[in-house]
Amino acid sequence: YAGIFLNCHYLIDAFAPLPINASPSCCSLQEHQQPQDRHNMSSHSTTDSDPIQSSTLTSAGTESLLLSKLGSLSKDGPVRLILASQSPRRREILDMMGLANRYTVTFSPLDEASLQMELANHPSISPPTYAQKLAESKARALALHMVKEETDGGHHDSSFILGSDTIVDKGGCILEKPKNEQDAKRMLKMLSGTWHEVHTGVAIYKVNHGTDEINLVSSFTETAKVKFTTLSDEDIHAYIQTGEPMDKAGAYGIQGIGGQMVERMEGDFVAVMGLPMHRLSGELAKVLSKSG
Repeated sequence: YAGIFLNCHYLIDAFAPLPINASPSCCSLQEHQQPQDRHNMSSHSTTDSDPIQSSTLTSAGTESLLLSKLGSLSKDGPVRLILASQSPRRREILDMMGLANRYTVTFSPLDEASLQMELANHPSISPPTYAQKLAESKARALALHMVKEETDGGHHDSSFILGSDTIVDKGGCILEKPKNEQDAKRMLKMLSGTWHEVHTGVAIYKVNHGTDEINLVSSFTETAKVKFTTLSDEDIHAYIQTGEPMDKAGAYGIQGIGGQMVERMEGDFVAVMGLPMHRLSGELAKVLSKSG
């Protein structure tokens, strides 16, 4: 029963506190036939203890990036970074940032499916908050697991745990990974010929080894807008047959075959892939600076 207790604990922790906005309740295909162009992009942030609210600026007034802090992270050094995800796309993005061989990957023990159901039953939670709360819960679940299991920090003074979640938002309707080919077809028909939003939630928890202190040091959501071309039934069928849509939020991968369905977009392309590279670089630079 220990595993059941842990998952329940993570689910309870996930709900405090939540910013309240619009409803993410799902709609039918017919309700989305008339697209609404919304050109404003947003970035939503909440933090726990010791919050970091704004970008760190250097004395010259420029934003500090991870580039100058790469040497602070290593698998064997006093400060390590742990990606709480098995997503190959997120690993690829971290590698692109110069972090190859400077972080480890550990799957979060969070019961994600149960949490998604719990969040879906709170109609006042907006899609950006939904993505952010999932990211926080993934990272927090791993941090709690490390402390509860008394995972030896070894020669590490602290660990930064990175959690992330990406969802597709069609007019307030949250599109996760499709359940089957019919579900993928439904999603692609909803997106065909219209704009939608992609929200990527990111959270970083810090674990201080020795004291077992856990702090949420960064949490935000990056939003991009994507415009699909009008898709024929033949193209939808052919795309589904490639298998690519089946493990992607919204049933498409912008970095793969599905990229040819994107007519244009506004925002961070890499965030749609799974991690907002620029924003994450600045956030990691800030938390590493605070770690001294």
